[in-house]
Amino acid sequence: MNDDNKNFILFAVFAALILFGWPLVSSRFFPAANPPVSTIQNGKTKVIEGSAASPAATGAAAVRDRAVVLKETPRVRIETPSLQGSINLKGARIDDLVLSGYKQTIDKNSPPVRLFSPSGTKDAYFAGFGWTGNGLAAPGADTVFTASAPVLAPGKPVTLSWTNPTGQRFVIRVAVDDRFMFTVDQAILNGGTAAVSARSYGLVSRVGAGPDVDTWTNHVGPIGVFGNGANYDITYANLQGKEPSFFNKIFGNSGRPGDNFYDTTGGWLGFGDKYWLAALIPGQDAAVRSGFHEAKGESFQADVSRSPAVVAPGKQMVTTTHLFAGAKEVKTLDRYENELRIPLFGNAIDWGWFRIVEKPIFTYLDWLFRLVGNFGVAIILLTLTIRGLMFPIAQRQFASMANMRAIQPKMKALQEKYKDDKPRQQQEIMALYKAEKVNPLAGCLPTFLQIPVFYALYKVLLLTIEMRHQPFVLWIKDLSAPDPMTPVNLFGYLHFTPPHMIAIGVIPILLGISMYFQFKLNPAPMDEAQKQVFAIMPWVLMFVMAPFAVGLQIYWITSNTLTILQQRLLYARHPGMKVAAVK
Repeated sequence: MNDDNKNFILFAVFAALILFGWPLVSSRFFPAANPPVSTIQNGKTKVIEGSAASPAATGAAAVRDRAVVLKETPRVRIETPSLQGSINLKGARIDDLVLSGYKQTIDKNSPPVRLFSPSGTKDAYFAGFGWTGNGLAAPGADTVFTASAPVLAPGKPVTLSWTNPTGQRFVIRVAVDDRFMFTVDQAILNGGTAAVSARSYGLVSRVGAGPDVDTWTNHVGPIGVFGNGANYDITYANLQGKEPSFFNKIFGNSGRPGDNFYDTTGGWLGFGDKYWLAALIPGQDAAVRSGFHEAKGESFQADVSRSPAVVAPGKQMVTTTHLFAGAKEVKTLDRYENELRIPLFGNAIDWGWFRIVEKPIFTYLDWLFRLVGNFGVAIILLTLTIRGLMFPIAQRQFASMANMRAIQPKMKALQEKYKDDKPRQQQEIMALYKAEKVNPLAGCLPTFLQIPVFYALYKVLLLTIEMRHQPFVLWIKDLSAPDPMTPVNLFGYLHFTPPHMIAIGVIPILLGISMYFQFKLNPAPMDEAQKQVFAIMPWVLMFVMAPFAVGLQIYWITSNTLTILQQRLLYARHPGMKVAAVK
């Protein structure tokens, strides 16, 4: 078998691995949303959202209708510009909460995102507060508190109280701001005749792991700060007693199987989804024991408890805990981190290793969005900025490409002359590079420089809620999702959902076309097998990029278009490139 055949076989294997192996690899390293289905209704194209996640397991308890459960207990309404819901006076639980500023889908009649739901309902998720102590008659899950007011609102706190038969009065004062932060003051007033030992606690409990998937690029699940940086290692599988797999150990998950608890000062902990977070934040000077464990019925719980303290007769003990329950907005998290001195609270968003690049890109992109009012246009302006900054480097790249094209006839002659002596052929080619002052790797420099920028933008579009459900133009209603319009089903006229592997949208097709023309302007490889690789690569990458966010594809198309324009512009400065291209 000659070298050309070997190269062609290697190329075929490589292309097959990309096409068929990429979906498996990307689901772990580069998660992308499932493409929505498009269909035609009444002559108009309509994007249909993906089906909701399966109901979470609730153990032996039957899942009941939420409206029925909410009516069974006395409640205090929660009314803020960002949150709507109620506090359950039975057990002092915040277990009914929707985010009024965020919808579940892009449909104009979509209900708001629900974060908390009472125990016994679908996707039960709630926060609770209480006390424990040896010999202490503390309130429990069935205790009904008395409320000082019917509504909790910003500037209007509510006090919940209950007194046990031995004279200890338990008070929970709840306040809320105009975004997503609750302040909970827990007090025990000892009106009895003997001292009592009490420990206050807070908890966040949820049934199931939620619809989002934990990946290498975005941690979803238990998260917290326990003194040594943000902990992304603990997973729901760990809490179920499962050892991290070898793959997970390599790429970041080293969580211990079973319960994960830490003795620390301050910090915070909770459960993070892709866009949402519920977290408990104790006083940052308080000695606490905090961590996670699996509870009954396949539910998971985050706990934070203070050290026990003795409360003498006639005295009281007061502790303060904050509860964040809402959207992981970058500016909101950073503001709470600064104002409340919450360590690394902004790292509830898993920025990862490229944070130093991602945060500035997000800040600039968000500023552009506020300026022009369209996130797609902001992405295009971001691309123009990046390419403008790299223009001097691009000039050097194209000059190098021009020189490479100019010496191609000489290289071809050397390859023919020394075709039976590969080592000598390489030596002569390297001597030619040196004589002509050509660096074959110089053309790759801008590409390498753009890799961290491209990955950082990918993370920004993946993680930040600010681009969620942001429209661009025409049928692009959500830049954080894949292109829903595919010619495979005639743009929705054929009523079937094509497999994700071939559900190529219009934008990915435009991306493939832009890459094709960009590759055509590059110097052609001398090796025939390499030529075939470069010929098919744009279409392979088109399939690879199809499941990614449209916003990322718009960035790449814009970048490719600017590259083509730059190459055309610089042909005038480097005639050798133009002549070689014509040949």
